Order: sequence, then C-alpha cells, then structure tokens
Amino acid sequence: MRNLALRVAATLLLALWLPGALAAERTPKPSIIVDKPGQCVEDTATMRLDHMRLLMHQREDTMRQGIRTRKHSLNACVECHASGKTGSVLGEEGFCQSCHAYAGVTLDCFECHQAKVKPAALRRTDGTAKP
Repeated sequence: MRNLALRVAATLLLALWLPGALAAERTPKPSIIVDKPGQCVEDTATMRLDHMRLLMHQREDTMRQGIRTRKHSLNACVECHASGKTGSVLGEEGFCQSCHAYAGVTLDCFECHQAKVKPAALRRTDGTAKP
C-alpha cells in the first residue's frame, strides 16, 4: 500500500512538472547581445525589474523640473544597448524588443523616441542632442 502511494505521488509530480519543462524548451529566450560590455548604471537584477520606473522618474525630472541627467536617460540606454549591426535597440534581435517580446510587454517608448544611436556629430559633449 505504501509503495503504491509513493508511485501515485511520483506520477502526479511528474505529470505536473513535465508540461512546464517542455514549455520552457519551446519558449525562445530573448536575444541579449551587448556590443558595448561594461558597467551598467544599475545592477542587472535592478534593471530587469525596475528599468521602466527609472525611465519614468527620469522623464518626470526632465519634463516637470527641467533636470537633465544621463544616468537613467533613454538616449544613454540606446547608446550602450544598440546593436553594432543595426545601431538600433529594435528588431528581432534588438536588445529592448527581444526582451519585451519575451515578457509579453508592449514597448511604446520608441513611438516618440529614437531607437537608434545618434551620430556623434549630432550630440553635444554632455550627451544631449544639438538643436
């Protein structure tokens, strides 16, 4: 009787675990290629969880108070994370788009903002765009 109960429990655990394990193999992981490796403005765990909050806070400081810094600016993100091939964070293997597609999250930043690295000639020494 005890042996039968262990077999039933093992079968149930396998039945619950197997579909999840198979689904994990079918789900393509995001393409995370960093052509400019180095220290990010925050640690990886913080950026994965809170990058949108950091960008919103930066937006509020810039739009409401006129404070412009590069630490959490979208332009600085694009400069570091844009593909070396395309110069963009969008596209099938784009840093931003691949993660947002994987997470099933709408990526709407680039409806208004530029997703490509700006040519150096168009940037000021402080990193902001020239008029």
